Amino acid sequence: MKHIDLASVPSLIRDGMTIGIGGWGSRRKPMALVAAIVRSGAKGLHIVSFGGPDVGILCATGQAELVTHAFVSLDTIAVDPHFAAAREGGRIRTEELDEAMLIAGLRAAGRKLPFEVTRAGLDSDAVTRNPRMRTVFSPYSDGEELLAMPAIPLDLALLHLNAADARGNAQSLGPDPYFDDLLARAAERVVVSAERVVDTAALTEEHPLSSLLLNRSEVSHVVSAPGGAGFTSCLPEYPRDEAAQRAYAAAAASPEETEAWITRRMIAEGGSR
Repeated sequence: MKHIDLASVPSLIRDGMTIGIGGWGSRRKPMALVAAIVRSGAKGLHIVSFGGPDVGILCATGQAELVTHAFVSLDTIAVDPHFAAAREGGRIRTEELDEAMLIAGLRAAGRKLPFEVTRAGLDSDAVTRNPRMRTVFSPYSDGEELLAMPAIPLDLALLHLNAADARGNAQSLGPDPYFDDLLARAAERVVVSAERVVDTAALTEEHPLSSLLLNRSEVSHVVSAPGGAGFTSCLPEYPRDEAAQRAYAAAAASPEETEAWITRRMIAEGGSR
């Protein structure tokens, strides 16, 4: 059954999973689904994200063990303080990539290839200090050295979109789809939460067919979650709640404040607005 309720999501999450989380910074993050991770209690997670508070929260709960990221930012707050504290305190391992490297790794996984060739990141610390990275030489006459960015396969992708139908067709109505489609194609299982779950015909009654970011073959489960992006933005539905974001960042001041914030927003309120 594709259309499930939010209470069923924690049962999909297990220790040691590699989980890709959609959105970008503090924009259209699937906060209700992140709350489901928190409630699952799963440990030893590898989180792959164009990071925002999703990463910070899972670092604060101790559930993230490894974070593969291009950045972890709250947009109007340059660096997520919960992530920064965990990284500086040695409580997580990180793999920091150039944005284009992360895109290439997800694209390779979605295409079921071991790597994708790119020029991104060459000679940067993202490559020279990462023992996983390898270069290859073009087999053609120029012999150019290129990065063989390894695929980043995911066990699970968690995404939040504006609307979906019960079969898994999902729609993005904001100004930027980010890379949610690449995360979906790189994953064995995909959960999409949506502001609205509607009849299939309603998806294109008022919006063009091109607004459909995901088709039903790419989605495992659909969850109705109005306000499910939490304090992050979900345009055109709602902007980022800057006051709530500041309260989240301020909670990094002490472990007690962090625990209180997580208990209230992620457990009691379930991550929704």
